[in-house]
Amino acid sequence: MKNRLLLLFLLVSLQGNLKAQSYYFPPATGTWDTIAPSTLNWCQDSIDALYQYLDTSLTDAFIVLKDGKMVLEKYFGNFTADSLHVWYSAGKSLRATLIGIAQKDGLLNINDKTSDYLGTGFTSLTIPQEDNITIWNQLTMTTGLDETNFSCTSPSCLTYVADAGTRWAYHNSPYNLLKNVLDTVTGQGLTIYTNQKIKNKIGMGSGFWLPFGDNTFYYSKARDMARFGLLTLNKGMWNSTVVLDDSLYYYQMLNSSQNINPSYGYLWWLNGKSSFIAPGSTISIPGFISPNAPNDMFTAAGSQGQYISMSPSTGLVVVRQGESNSSDLAPLDLLDNIWFKLMNMSCATTNINSFDTDRINIYPNPTNNTVYIKGLEHKKGIITLILTDITGKTIRTINNQVELHLNNLKQGIYFLTISGDNFKKVEKIVLQ
Repeated sequence: MKNRLLLLFLLVSLQGNLKAQSYYFPPATGTWDTIAPSTLNWCQDSIDALYQYLDTSLTDAFIVLKDGKMVLEKYFGNFTADSLHVWYSAGKSLRATLIGIAQKDGLLNINDKTSDYLGTGFTSLTIPQEDNITIWNQLTMTTGLDETNFSCTSPSCLTYVADAGTRWAYHNSPYNLLKNVLDTVTGQGLTIYTNQKIKNKIGMGSGFWLPFGDNTFYYSKARDMARFGLLTLNKGMWNSTVVLDDSLYYYQMLNSSQNINPSYGYLWWLNGKSSFIAPGSTISIPGFISPNAPNDMFTAAGSQGQYISMSPSTGLVVVRQGESNSSDLAPLDLLDNIWFKLMNMSCATTNINSFDTDRINIYPNPTNNTVYIKGLEHKKGIITLILTDITGKTIRTINNQVELHLNNLKQGIYFLTISGDNFKKVEKIVLQ
């Protein structure tokens, strides 16, 4: 039975690899092949509306690949294709890939105690408490350490809240310590190891790690972010070059790593799961991180909206570099808005897309009672508003209204689904 299961796993992996070979891989130097948006039935009006949204959302660089070929590439302001940009926490996903490579090379095991590599006393915990923390806990944000001192790696900052594996919290400090683990096992700096194992193999012309306090951030050009996205979409293979030669680790990295926050893998954000915990929160919210994206979408996400987001079913890799008005550690609303526009680029729905993305505005949000939906006033047909709580329970359903009263409801987070003929939009509402 065991052999039959192994054979089945190998067949599935082989089928995935055969499918992945249809991707185009750009050369290290020279021209990157393109595909005309019109071949995907993407309308120029929709593209222009997307670019306008990105511009007003403080975007610096934006790229979309389809099966490896360049569909969209746009730079804003003084930013160019040769400009370097920080990845912020999108670099977590790059480091997760490096951990998988190091494990395949026999340099570490993610089930080992972190203290095996950093020594006893790297936290302020008791020895039994510290011994519960593994590299796997660092990858999954389940160390149980207090995230109040968000990035500090000094033992005095790493204090106990819960046993490792029993609590999920977005926390930079345990992630930052993965650099120390890699430095210990590789015997070389993180940039050199990244260059040898990933950058040089996939033709990234730029890219380096730069320390900033207790953090170490990755910097690169937008096209090199896209290369890493294409590598990940192709299951750790760059054309015929093996980069991450561990199909089991790859699967674990991009699937729910634990049950507390099923939308988190190994330092990757996952769509299509039953619930999620947003960065900076410990509250589980039912639903997807991006309701308007494909269910199989997964994303490297960083502060200010740095994204490497991809979907195997569509063959799309989406890269966004820039700033953001959001204070979120990894703003998921911006990500959802981008995917909404990409999923509605078809010429057949140009008018609807323009209406939804350019005119709908919910305010005030947060609110104390009533929210108003601007932009529905002149829309023909039935527009349905469905308000649900964080458990997914429907609270109210109304048609063709431009205001929604939240009286007699408890303070908290709600979701408003706005739908009509051939369109659907989900917005989060905070009731204070």
